[in-house]
Amino acid sequence: MVSLLEGEDSLRRMFQAYIEQTFQVELGIADPPLTDYLTDMLLRFLRTDLIYRMRNLRGRRMQEVTEMLTEARERQAKPQRELYRHIGDFTLFWSGLYPEALPRLQSPDSADSLLDYREQGKRSYYLASTYQVDPFRDEAPVLRRLSEEFDICSVGLRQVRKEWEKLPLGESQH
Repeated sequence: MVSLLEGEDSLRRMFQAYIEQTFQVELGIADPPLTDYLTDMLLRFLRTDLIYRMRNLRGRRMQEVTEMLTEARERQAKPQRELYRHIGDFTLFWSGLYPEALPRLQSPDSADSLLDYREQGKRSYYLASTYQVDPFRDEAPVLRRLSEEFDICSVGLRQVRKEWEKLPLGESQH
């Protein structure tokens, strides 16, 4: 028997298939660089330590968007761009795939309580897209598109999650 999902390559193919089906067929968005980016984001965020991989200058892991935004304002060039990109990914991931987690992430005792993840995601992707020199030149248009299409991407990721939740977990494929 072969496991239904074996390794990162199988996960990549599964995520890619769900994303292409959702974005191209259901939403009418035929944009391979965008769907590739979303597939890579899902693979990066499979592990919680990568969702919360950004650290402040003191080395402490940042878990709130407010803290990431403050840190981004204090940094220059590549670290700043990477923080803005991560904030876009972070907000899209939670808004799209796990919107039920937003009340916890934005609870009254959180620094993010008054933050609009949607607006911060759009803004952060836009800021990251303004870095149009190598090695960021190729990714800049995708980040700009994510900024402009944040809401539809969020809806699409929600649909992708619904599809993968239909998978028969724990069963084998012959």
